[in-house]
Amino acid sequence: MPFSVVITKAGSPSVLKIQEIEMPIPKSQEVCIKVHYAGINFADTLMRLGLYRPRPPFPFTPGYELSGVIESLGPDVTGLEIGQRVVAAMPTGGQCSHVSVNQSRVIPIPDEMGLDEAAAIPVTYLTAHHMLHYLGHLKKGETVLIHGGAGGVGTAALQLCQWAGVDQVWATASGSKSEIIEKYGGVAIDRHNDDFTKIIKDATDGRGVDHILDPIGGDNLTRSLSVLAEGGKLYTFGLSSAAPSSKRSIIKAFFALRKTPKFDALRLMTRNRGVFGVHMGTWKNESAMVEQLHRIMDGIRSGHLKPVIDSVFDAKDVSLAHQHIHDGKNVGKVLLKF
Repeated sequence: MPFSVVITKAGSPSVLKIQEIEMPIPKSQEVCIKVHYAGINFADTLMRLGLYRPRPPFPFTPGYELSGVIESLGPDVTGLEIGQRVVAAMPTGGQCSHVSVNQSRVIPIPDEMGLDEAAAIPVTYLTAHHMLHYLGHLKKGETVLIHGGAGGVGTAALQLCQWAGVDQVWATASGSKSEIIEKYGGVAIDRHNDDFTKIIKDATDGRGVDHILDPIGGDNLTRSLSVLAEGGKLYTFGLSSAAPSSKRSIIKAFFALRKTPKFDALRLMTRNRGVFGVHMGTWKNESAMVEQLHRIMDGIRSGHLKPVIDSVFDAKDVSLAHQHIHDGKNVGKVLLKF
C-alpha cells in the first residue's frame, strides 16, 4: 500500500507519522513516480516546528525533492517513459512512496548516477547555484563566505566555487567538520569558537567578501553584512537560529526574528551592497529552474560536482532523521529511503 510521511501538527520530531495513501493517478502532463529516495532539508524541520512559510496547513506531507522510477504516465506526457529513472523537484509533498508530478519538474538521470545521488541534488545544488550563478554571476577572482559549509547547500556551494575557479572561499561550521570544507578548497572557520568577522576582515585587508551565503539569520546576518564588500551580494535563505533544538520554542524564534536586521534601502544604496532573499520552494520561473538543473547535471557528468550524502534513513525512521539534523551531526545531505 502506498504511504507518506505526514507532519500532523507543530512540534518535536514525535509529530511525524507514516500514513497510508491512495495510489496517485497522474493527470494531464503528469507522471507517477515510484519513489526510491527523498531528501530532507532544514526547511522541513522548520516547517515541522511551525516556523517556516509558506507551508500547507497541518497535517501535510513535506518534501521538495525525490528520485525514483516512472510507474505510469498521464495524458499528453512527452519525452518521458515508464521505467525511466528520474529526479524531480517538488513544490512540496515529495516524501511519499508514490507521487504524481508535472513533467516539467522531472529530469531523467544518466545510467551511471545512483538514485541516492540524484535525490541529493535538487534543493541543495539548485539553491547554491541559484544564489552564486543565477543571481550572483560568480566570477573567478571573487571571494565567497559560506555559512553552514558542511551541510547540503554548503558542500554544494563549495563544489560550485571550485568549478568556477574561485580560490578564496571561507566556510563556517562546527570545528569537527573542518575536514570536509578543506576537501573542497575552503578555509574552515569554527562557528562556535572563532569570530568570522575578524578573520574575514584580516584576510581581506578590511575589504570584505563578494558573496555571502547565510542560512542562519538573526544576528549572524547582521555580522555577515558587516563583512560584505563594496558591490557584494548577501543571500539569506534560512533562519536556523530560530530552531537551535528539535523542540518548538516560540521565545527562541521570537528573539531570532528580533535580531534579524531590518535592511535600510538608502544605506544599501550608498554602500553599494545587495541583499537577496532566496526560497526555491516559492520560485515560479520553472524554465530557469530546469535550465539550472540541467547545468548541474552537466557538472556531475563532468566530475566537477558530486553530491555529499551524510546518511540514509528508512522512511519509517523519519523522526530519527529530523533529530539527526537538529543535532548538527550531518555532513552533507540526509535522505529518506522508500
